[in-house]
Amino acid sequence: MSTFIKVSEIFAQEGEATKDVDQPQALPKTPVITTGDQRVTLAEAMESMHLRPAIEAEPLITVVDTSTGMKELLEALNNLPIDPPSLYIDIEGVNLSRNGSISIMQIFVLPQRRIYLVDIHVLKDEAFSQQGPSGTTLRSVLESPSIPKVFYDVRNDSDALFAHYQIALDGIQDLQLMELASRKFSKKYVTGLGKCIEYDAQMTGGERASWKLTKDTGRKLFAPELGGSYEVFNTRPLPDIILQYCAQDVHLLPKLWRKYHQAMTPAWAEKVETEVKNRIELSQSATYKSNGREKALGPKHWQ
Repeated sequence: MSTFIKVSEIFAQEGEATKDVDQPQALPKTPVITTGDQRVTLAEAMESMHLRPAIEAEPLITVVDTSTGMKELLEALNNLPIDPPSLYIDIEGVNLSRNGSISIMQIFVLPQRRIYLVDIHVLKDEAFSQQGPSGTTLRSVLESPSIPKVFYDVRNDSDALFAHYQIALDGIQDLQLMELASRKFSKKYVTGLGKCIEYDAQMTGGERASWKLTKDTGRKLFAPELGGSYEVFNTRPLPDIILQYCAQDVHLLPKLWRKYHQAMTPAWAEKVETEVKNRIELSQSATYKSNGREKALGPKHWQ
């Protein structure tokens, strides 16, 4: 079944750790604007003027682990805007690569402010073959060159999807390469997602502290070097902290996209597009190493 959860309902379980997060003060009543004979809320007025409130609505989490849930997801993916991209994706698994397995695919749909956690461990091939109302599948979305999808370092995700489900990704924008291309300093080494979120996602001090706590707590459950096991991603039901961990990074990716997209020149944008295709092609090759040291290096011709 599909489970609907507010992010705040999960994050609130952090208890004392979230008390320092600044919260907007509640107003005594919904602000109302009178226009002629009509009374509209402030939100409705802003919407009519194509304005957005300063504080974005918190995303909802939907766990998708049934065929019905997949149909609902695919219907939600129809006719989405493409500029900026609407889909931001991350994947968790056990040794995520051709040598491991895929557990969860996180899809943040920006216009809907909703995070879908697709349970690949439970659904397996059905996650990619189930058709939506219009006949689309998650496979066709992932392979479509006309539907932009944003990943951070797509290589191991592509490796796992191609090896286990024969999915050839297309239409991909890779934030790791976008960050590298937008730099004004050395492009020799790439940066990990954690550092980019910490420094470029424009969080408040409280948000950063909460994000870091969730990240560190989650890693203790799955990182072998910290006494954890990646098998925790295959535990059902998923522990709340793992739900938090899966959800918190993917909904911050649009902030990174905006920052790096604005900082890139058209020439560098073309280089990124070419290099993304190179990364995907390499990840599908027989010689690809998911944990190779060379992965820490930027493209040779960029250095």
